[in-house]
Amino acid sequence: MIVPIVAYGDPVLRKKTVNLTPEYPNFKELIQNMMDTMYGAYGVGLAAPQIGLALRLFVIDASPFAEDEDLSEEEQKELQGFKKVFVNPIILEESGNEWAFNEGCLSIPDIREDVFRKETVRIRYQDENFQTFEETYSGLAARVIQHEYDHIEGVLFTDKLSGLKKRLIKGKLNNISKGKVDVDYRMRFPDTKKGR
Repeated sequence: MIVPIVAYGDPVLRKKTVNLTPEYPNFKELIQNMMDTMYGAYGVGLAAPQIGLALRLFVIDASPFAEDEDLSEEEQKELQGFKKVFVNPIILEESGNEWAFNEGCLSIPDIREDVFRKETVRIRYQDENFQTFEETYSGLAARVIQHEYDHIEGVLFTDKLSGLKKRLIKGKLNNISKGKVDVDYRMRFPDTKKGR
């Protein structure tokens, strides 16, 4: 089921998130709703705070990036079928050089900016069956993980921009929080409390 995506300005996007346990009610349904919502908005990742839940959970399907001809064959292969659920994740290490990539966010529509992030990430997480894994990712896979991980830490990609860039997009951000933005997916705006 597709649920509304919470827009910039909603306090839930800044909340401290809590760990999940196997007893969480309707957990598999929650994951399915998050996947449906992400696909319905043409996203490659979605974190629980983006649907109004302060939980340490995000889903990713970065396979659309596998078709990017600018990527190496190895990177394309890594992104093909890169679909995962990250429950209670902890980033253990970020390493390598910082590199820029033009990021966007479903909670902040119509704003895209270059964000610098480390190229490799080591993460410990549980899957949807609460089995624990520790894995290392690089390139775009690492970036999508870092972006979604930021969400469960109450950080948005716009927080990583320079002071000048933040001032330049301030008006757009205010408009988003007031619902003055045109999107083709359901959103919940903090000022209006109405979904579309």
